[in-house]
Amino acid sequence: MEINKVAVLGAGVLGSQIALVTAIRGFEVVSWDISEEAVEAASQRYDKFGHRIAAEVDDIDERAVAEGRSRLSLTTDLAAAVRDADLVIEAVPENLAIKREVWAKVGAAAPARAIFATNTSTLLPSDFAEATGRAEQFLALHFANLIWKNNTAEVMPHKGTDPAYVDILGEFAERIGMVPIKLKKEQPGYVLNTLLVPFLEAGMYLVGSDIAEPADVDLDWRNSTGSPMGPFETIDMIGLRTVKAVRETRPNDAEWYKNFGALVDSMIEKGHVGQEAGQGFFTYDDDGNIVG
Repeated sequence: MEINKVAVLGAGVLGSQIALVTAIRGFEVVSWDISEEAVEAASQRYDKFGHRIAAEVDDIDERAVAEGRSRLSLTTDLAAAVRDADLVIEAVPENLAIKREVWAKVGAAAPARAIFATNTSTLLPSDFAEATGRAEQFLALHFANLIWKNNTAEVMPHKGTDPAYVDILGEFAERIGMVPIKLKKEQPGYVLNTLLVPFLEAGMYLVGSDIAEPADVDLDWRNSTGSPMGPFETIDMIGLRTVKAVRETRPNDAEWYKNFGALVDSMIEKGHVGQEAGQGFFTYDDDGNIVG
């Protein structure tokens, strides 16, 4: 199957990156979100991400970004967004009810040929495959934040997925500059988050237990291992709202867990939601570099 037209549902941080990179790589892309405010915020993200992509990816310059923008449109009309799509990629909030509702509407409006993919971080495709109305054409396509830089795309089927679509999405991932990682079966958190979440929770434990400050945790990890970033810079990159959503799927009555959750809630209330806002556990410049 030839993929030419792509709909990306959810124009937040990761959805915006998926839409923009896909358009830059030559596809016609429609990006959907629920409100004009969300659409306007996405347009501003395209400007910010576009400059970074041109600066950080060897074979993409400002002209290529501009051409990609010309192939990318935004809408608040879900049916219109998916009407002509060959591939629909969903990146809406990590809420099962929301995902089921969105996919039911998509299944009713998208053409029969369309492949359906979810970028869910913590849920399983089988949790809401039936809502799509075409479970055999539905699977996960999971991206890491800053997808042009951390260019892994995890392709994960559920038991009812036609295996042919795993290969099709693997080829699509390569066409947009990703390195596809094909999972054999469902795994909560894929490969990446199966490894990453315990690492982040270890950092949360150290701070939630008042053992060390976030900056010292990260400094120790970087200095001792040679890794480019520690758990708290990683959390800032992912975004505190996403971390909050993931934590809500992993309830824990431990005191340190509650303490860290309260800290995250207070930061979100202040707008300190991570790198995209310029402030999280660290302060960032427009290029995402730590300045404080």
